[in-house]
Amino acid sequence: MTHHTILIVDDEPSNLAIMRAILGDSYKLVFARNRIETLAAVDKHRPALVLLDVGLPDVSGYDLCRQIKQIDAGQAIQIIFVTAYGDITHETTGFEAGGVDYIVKPVSPPVVRARVSAHLSRVHAALLEQSYRDAILMLGNAGHYNDTDTGEHIWRMAAYAQALARGCGWDPRRSLQLELAAPMHDTGKLGVPQAILRKQGPLTPEEWVVMKTHPRVGHDILSKSDAPVFQLAAEVALRHHEKWDGSGYPDGLRGTEIPESARIVALADVFDALSMKRPYKEPWAIEKIAEYVNAGAGAHFDPELVNVFSAIFPQLLQIQAKWDAEEKGSLA
Repeated sequence: MTHHTILIVDDEPSNLAIMRAILGDSYKLVFARNRIETLAAVDKHRPALVLLDVGLPDVSGYDLCRQIKQIDAGQAIQIIFVTAYGDITHETTGFEAGGVDYIVKPVSPPVVRARVSAHLSRVHAALLEQSYRDAILMLGNAGHYNDTDTGEHIWRMAAYAQALARGCGWDPRRSLQLELAAPMHDTGKLGVPQAILRKQGPLTPEEWVVMKTHPRVGHDILSKSDAPVFQLAAEVALRHHEKWDGSGYPDGLRGTEIPESARIVALADVFDALSMKRPYKEPWAIEKIAEYVNAGAGAHFDPELVNVFSAIFPQLLQIQAKWDAEEKGSLA
């Protein structure tokens, strides 16, 4: 039996018995016969899936579906209508109410099992994706916990990275993966003492030795996962301080020896850092930032990437304006 709970709603005991026979060996089942019992069961059991009859004695199944959706804040509950009304009008009404599927009575056991399994697989995939996003959020914020960067910086920078990746010809799926990986680029700062991260003045040579360990620390942490997004994040963490001319760290890689993912994140990171107000500096003017990035072509930055940066500069400014508006809204 799986851990998923399924709520079956029908006012006919015989129909409930049929569903018990079809699904009872594979899932935890709870039952309801009317509106009050249904809403109470949703609140108590938080089912992953509801098999909902349309012709209930005290409420339309379509209206009840809408009520379930209203109390399901995360919109995590999948609802399949199971009914004798098989015409296209009723099916359309069911989908408009928020249902994800429509099974017509009398039910076929193989069809019920197949539809339930398919929709619960989607629930599982959604939960897994949310787990990844939660882990990314925590690792991204942890990497900046002891320094002076703000949380907005890592997500705004990630949006820049996705835009640059698209400008470089990356497909949408891979570009989104880089946007998710980019916030974790400084995870390795967890291994750098707070006194160094928060120091207002220049670092001593000894302190720089410690600071330069953070790419390897981040790589060591993130590479423990085989998930593609964390493998990409590990690559970015290790190489985002390498420079096109070989003057970066930790290994002094040059040119295309540096993974394109890290070259993109490095440029996005610098662009955002220069545009931010920090305790020790005011934000740079946009024109000055553009001049700085262009001057770094062939030294700090990949020259072709700088060309992409210039070509999509208006788009980057739109992303910046969107994040500025959201930040101001959150402070209001």
